Amino acid sequence: MTPDPLATTHPVDEKLPALKMATTGLQHVAAMYAGVVAPPLIVGAAIGLSAADLTFLTGACLFTAGLATFLQTIGVWKIGARLPFVNGVTFAGVAPMTAIAASTHDKSDALPIIFGAVMVAGLLGFVAAPVFGKAVRFFPPVVTGSVITLIGVSLLPVAFGWAQGPVPTAPDYGSETNLGLAAATLLIVLLLRRFTRGFVKQIAVLLGLVAGTVVAIPFGVTDFGPVADADVIGFPTPFHFGAPQFQLAAIVSLCVVMVVSMTESTADMLALGEIVERPADERTIAAGLRADTLGSALSPLFNGFMCSAFAQNIGLVAMTRVRSRFVVAVGGGFLVLMGLCPVAASLIAVVPRPVLGGAGVVLFGSVAASGIQTLVRAGLDKDNNILIVAVSLAVGVIPITAPDFYHAFPQTARIVLDSGISTGCVTAVVLNLVFNHLGHQRDAQDVTHPMEAGEEIAAAR
Repeated sequence: MTPDPLATTHPVDEKLPALKMATTGLQHVAAMYAGVVAPPLIVGAAIGLSAADLTFLTGACLFTAGLATFLQTIGVWKIGARLPFVNGVTFAGVAPMTAIAASTHDKSDALPIIFGAVMVAGLLGFVAAPVFGKAVRFFPPVVTGSVITLIGVSLLPVAFGWAQGPVPTAPDYGSETNLGLAAATLLIVLLLRRFTRGFVKQIAVLLGLVAGTVVAIPFGVTDFGPVADADVIGFPTPFHFGAPQFQLAAIVSLCVVMVVSMTESTADMLALGEIVERPADERTIAAGLRADTLGSALSPLFNGFMCSAFAQNIGLVAMTRVRSRFVVAVGGGFLVLMGLCPVAASLIAVVPRPVLGGAGVVLFGSVAASGIQTLVRAGLDKDNNILIVAVSLAVGVIPITAPDFYHAFPQTARIVLDSGISTGCVTAVVLNLVFNHLGHQRDAQDVTHPMEAGEEIAAAR
């Protein structure tokens, strides 16, 4: 009897065998761990936290990232995109949070002020989520393809930075050893992807990280100190750093960050929807943004920062083709355990940054490749679409190729302008409206170059 195709479980909703769920979930954690712990380390250092408080803050951010991931993948009511999305601390908030810390006279008040601003921004974002959800009709393939490509391109410098080493001021930053370890890890991942099959092929990145860490031991790059110094059990006590404080300037600053974060999350959901072949509609985007914003609003309760979808994990889904949201939920479980068990968290911390960089090249490059695949379906034989892609990509790479391009703008404006994903996304949406929707439209022409002569010039000739 032929099975009913309508009864077939979509890969996004598939529950895999326990071992496969655990290993692929851990692979997601390994891919995003550095991105989760970097913001608390940077902000904590700016405030001048002790080593113990810095460890506590990092564990709290891991714990809250796990809770936000549960909201996003499992979902409850109208909250959660129910896609294989990992949530964690957004990097967009690092600059304004360090600015808040710098402007606070009593540094013990810095974190309570930040936490209060995050809570307000999260609640306001939760209310505004349906408005962002309605924007999905402004994201046809020519827009989503441009944005997905920009996500990958924007993340690649992160991988290149990891490949050079953990600290830019260190003598060995960018050394032959560090770059060699990154290249070795990249080679291992590629060989595993080329010459293995099935389950081993799907966890190639995780195996590459393990192998790269082992290779790094003789070079003295692998540090097992975090494991020896870590406590076995620890819980992020609510309001460990004091009750939240609410200051208008800090609230406004982080509300701007929330808008940027929601814009990027919308683009990320559209990208992931294309990759897993479950396009994100208006309802999905609104539910996903509710998970982002509610996770952000609750995060300060456990001493965490603003949460957002992690774009780097989109590359992992694109590369492995493991699309189950429950795999990512298991990854969220690992994050919660790491927040409760510092020793477990320290095991991931052992992976040298150059090794992460080598794996990151594959992950983030896969995102860009997925964007190109989407653009292929966008009708690039039409001159209007060619121009939309050309200009939006150019605007989006400005913060990468010219980091000081917007140096004369106010810091609040730079929060948006320095995000190539946000500026490229806005540019693509606006140009799509102008060229493909507003006013009189001439018939689309097949062209080979965006500067090819149009009808009027050809007629004049």
